[in-house]
Amino acid sequence: MSGSRAIPLCDINLSFQQLETEILQAVERVIVSGQLINGPDVKLLENGLAAYCGVNAAVGCASGTDALSLAIHALDIGPGDEVILPPYTFFATVGSVIRAGATPIFADIDPASYNIDPLQVENCITKKTKAIIAVHLYGQCADMEPLWRIAERHDLPIIEDAAQSLGAEYQGKRAGSLGAIGCLSFYPSKNLGGMGDAGACVTNDPDWARKMEILRGHGMDPKYYHKTMGWNARIDTIQAAILRVKLPYLDQWIAGRRNVASRYDALIQDFHLTDYLEKPKALPKRLHSYNQYVVRVANGERDALIQHFKAQKIGCEVYYPLPLHLQECLIHLGYGPGDFPASEEAARSTMALPMFPELGAADQARVIGTVADFVRMRHRLAA
Repeated sequence: MSGSRAIPLCDINLSFQQLETEILQAVERVIVSGQLINGPDVKLLENGLAAYCGVNAAVGCASGTDALSLAIHALDIGPGDEVILPPYTFFATVGSVIRAGATPIFADIDPASYNIDPLQVENCITKKTKAIIAVHLYGQCADMEPLWRIAERHDLPIIEDAAQSLGAEYQGKRAGSLGAIGCLSFYPSKNLGGMGDAGACVTNDPDWARKMEILRGHGMDPKYYHKTMGWNARIDTIQAAILRVKLPYLDQWIAGRRNVASRYDALIQDFHLTDYLEKPKALPKRLHSYNQYVVRVANGERDALIQHFKAQKIGCEVYYPLPLHLQECLIHLGYGPGDFPASEEAARSTMALPMFPELGAADQARVIGTVADFVRMRHRLAA
């Protein structure tokens, strides 16, 4: 297979090629208009996102990280407050809490879904707890029903980190509509990706929406008058125009991802690899949008398999190799190895296989066939 062409982890150019004429026309229209900041496309995108998620309002911003920060500040979370979140997620989730001056309190994940374990959340609540962040990792929603009950008992808002899960569903409701504020990312590799950084917050609360609008523009209300301390978190009009072109195709692309995931599931079965690769679990009453297709590799061989993939020019990735509680810049929080075993095991054993809507069956067969070749090679060496 050494002479075979490369299979990328994610090919963002294919969706651009599909919509190239429309996207370039949208970009040219914005440039010609001169309305590069807060142009009409921003509000039109926000209206489209709110309708898609099934909420009353959306606030576009510069990135998924800014979306998290806007949500935290809108809920008046700051010094002295605690926010519960999983240690197995991208750094932006915890970074936004710390930059607000609050203290992150980690709750371990459910090994089946890689999302926060509600039983662990209940044990973390104190008088200082101000919010729960539910991360919908890899495109599957966290188990929200028990989180709703916990949040109601303790009068806590839930922030959804839905950066990887726009279009995913829980009990028929879309990600972003399941908590107080949902935070979206349009990083290029996301299911709805821009041509650079961009994000949004979605909510049913008009007061929080208005507050986030003010915060994203340096806290100005009206112009040049500042009653609150905000920062520059605006979404560029060009990004909004591009995302408006792409949004109507999102459900089609998610359906494509689900087809790719189903083929992977069948191939793992067909190649008799079910004891070696643990497939992602699509849990009941949820629609998985498969931003990533993440498998758990047996026998402590994840890193060796990755090297084999690289030799065969097959893309793969580890999300995430070191949980947040073990990151060097968070040592001051006082956590250590063994504190969150499910997160640590996921970091040691999981890897993402190539995943994008246009990924073909032949390439997928090559991906899983490469795993089978690796397993046979390991068995020969062990014999």
